[in-house]
Amino acid sequence: MARLIARGVASQGDCEAVVRRVPDLGDTNLSDSGDPFASLEDLTECDGLILGSPTRFGNMSHRLKAFVDSTSSLWLSGTLVGKPAAVFTSSSSMHGGQESTLLSMHVPLLHHGMLIVGLPFTLDAVKKTVSGGTPYGASHVAGPQNTNEFTDEEKTLCKALGARIASLAQKLGK
Repeated sequence: MARLIARGVASQGDCEAVVRRVPDLGDTNLSDSGDPFASLEDLTECDGLILGSPTRFGNMSHRLKAFVDSTSSLWLSGTLVGKPAAVFTSSSSMHGGQESTLLSMHVPLLHHGMLIVGLPFTLDAVKKTVSGGTPYGASHVAGPQNTNEFTDEEKTLCKALGARIASLAQKLGK
């Protein structure tokens, strides 16, 4: 999903998506495989933010929660105030808690004073999806074995979310 969203960001002129991940708690072997780990400096430098997490019982993962909980210094300084932000998630089942996960991810972003961006119903894919994708953010139903392919609507909504954040960041001059 992050790669699809990044394509949406890149579709907006000279915008560039920087994809990061968060380490597992207690992971002493921070391997070099995969995307680099997110840092507070990444958040300070970003013009917009899109957070993603697998759905865990209707909430964000403990890994993302721990990273978000480490951002108090940015909250105190107001670093993220006024920047556009969005969220995305994936679950194994259609009723796996996607919307509550997305909403729970909005809360710390609101505390940071960020501008929450969703997916409006003017996007046909929001109205037509029978799998992932909500007004609260992009989502995907991965299936119990994580083998479901992305639907056309899920792909469209991921790209649209990236494009919306990039476009708003440009307009806000962030």
